Amino acid sequence: MLVASAFNSLTQRVYVELSDEGHRVDVVLATHGPEPVRAAVRETGPDLIVAPMLKTALPEDVWREHTCLIVHPGPPGDRGPSSLDWAIAGQAGYWGVTVLQAEAAMDAGDIWAAEPFPVPAVGKSDLYRNEASDAAMSAVLLAVRRYADASYKPRPQTSDAGDGPDVVWRDFFRQDRRRVDWDHDSTATVLRKLRGADSQPGVLDEILGHEVFLHGGHPEDELRGRPGELLATRAGAVCRATRDGAVWIPELRPRRNSGDPAPFRRPAASVLAALGVRPPEAPVPFELPADRRTWSDVRYRRRGDVGFLTFSFPGGAMSTDQCRRLLAAYEHALADPTWVLVLGPERDFFSNGIHLNVIEAAADPAAESWANINAMDDLAEAVLRTTDRLVVAALGGNAAAGGVMLALAADQVWCRAGAVLNPHYRRMGLYGSEFWTYTLPRRVGAATAHRLTTEALPLSAASAARTGLADRIVRTGPGEFAAETERLAAELAAAPDLAQRIAAKAAARRADEEVRPLAEYRREELARMHAIFFDPEAPYHALRSAFVRKQPAASTRPLAPFDGAAR
Repeated sequence: MLVASAFNSLTQRVYVELSDEGHRVDVVLATHGPEPVRAAVRETGPDLIVAPMLKTALPEDVWREHTCLIVHPGPPGDRGPSSLDWAIAGQAGYWGVTVLQAEAAMDAGDIWAAEPFPVPAVGKSDLYRNEASDAAMSAVLLAVRRYADASYKPRPQTSDAGDGPDVVWRDFFRQDRRRVDWDHDSTATVLRKLRGADSQPGVLDEILGHEVFLHGGHPEDELRGRPGELLATRAGAVCRATRDGAVWIPELRPRRNSGDPAPFRRPAASVLAALGVRPPEAPVPFELPADRRTWSDVRYRRRGDVGFLTFSFPGGAMSTDQCRRLLAAYEHALADPTWVLVLGPERDFFSNGIHLNVIEAAADPAAESWANINAMDDLAEAVLRTTDRLVVAALGGNAAAGGVMLALAADQVWCRAGAVLNPHYRRMGLYGSEFWTYTLPRRVGAATAHRLTTEALPLSAASAARTGLADRIVRTGPGEFAAETERLAAELAAAPDLAQRIAAKAAARRADEEVRPLAEYRREELARMHAIFFDPEAPYHALRSAFVRKQPAASTRPLAPFDGAAR
């Protein structure tokens, strides 16, 4: 049994990979106190309990009566609730994940397994989903094998002989440690602080008298100004000067005022505009010199006969503007005569579909939902109608909902081992679009397509390959995925039968169009989506608002979100 505070990326990965190993896995969310956990344990009688991500303590009667393993994102001896924050702040080159047996003291139990991982200069959420997730999965699988073997004795963190790991308690990483001193902090220091809080909790700051949280940070190589000055905007992000350079901040979140609804992250430029602040736009072309260190969320480059269209959107969400910008970049890439076009970020999220935060913030969420899904469809259709080259969707990280279906518009789908896919829309109360009714059955068959979209459960990269959802598993670490993808794409472009494969693809597209045009798939899917978007009582609206504001969902119509014990 998995006990978790949320069915988040790591919990999903542990769920799918333990299931792939042949284990029967149940999940219970510890979001409503200890009683649901006790009830689930009584009902299922699990052999082993694993807590991949738990913000509250397990009930004492549960961990005393059952072996319970806690996944702690710190090396042996590390204790405390903000382990990754301290690792980034301390510029650790390596960190670790430890699987501990639950006991009364936090993170103090015996060690069942531990795995180190490198700490690259990326945001905390990216690190958590990738390097830390890889290490956690290795440690969990090892701990489960050791438990099943029944002969392994977990080692204590401390021993009378003094040969255990050094034990260090690290307190909660508070905002006073995160705050940026714009007059004195170097660019490197500012970036480290921003990256250590990119998704949660953000860095509390003040802009023109307004308290906001800063989310995410990237370096700028040319723009300069007075420390703290807002220099420019680009693709929704804002550039702010440091004492020796400047940084790009993609998202802001207003601080909550008493009595107001919970605020949420959204593109920085839109938050500034609401405050009456509109720095000048500083656009850059899609193709930039390799030595430019400025930030851009969409880039194109060419290596021989292969084009690479890379993009990186916070949280994997794609707003109307982001979809349109990516479509413009895709059309730019098509003007370059290559044989293979690789589509996807160099690491982390591929896409999670429409941008629920931007939609929630819109004056008319229904209209913005409609604009966003049409922009997603425009992009997916452009990929589907590309018949003069092979298109590869390279998934270096997770993907969900419309993001999975966008990948399926490509000719081949390559997934990094460890990626988790959610090829469904049901948890948000949506029917779905992006031509999924054409691409998903075409790949996996009608019966499997129905099962995937109605069960609404995650898939591992291995399961995706077995079902036909993915064509290749790329077995690399997160930092090596881009280079390995480039190597594989060059091999594909040099294949002797490439011209025949492209011709066959074009012929198949013509044949499919004669049977049923893409326009009909799009029209039918969008009719269902329009009915949901513009029905104020549809569960989608309450589910979206709850998801964005991180609150329990409430709806006037029943829908079964993943909020209790499930198998």
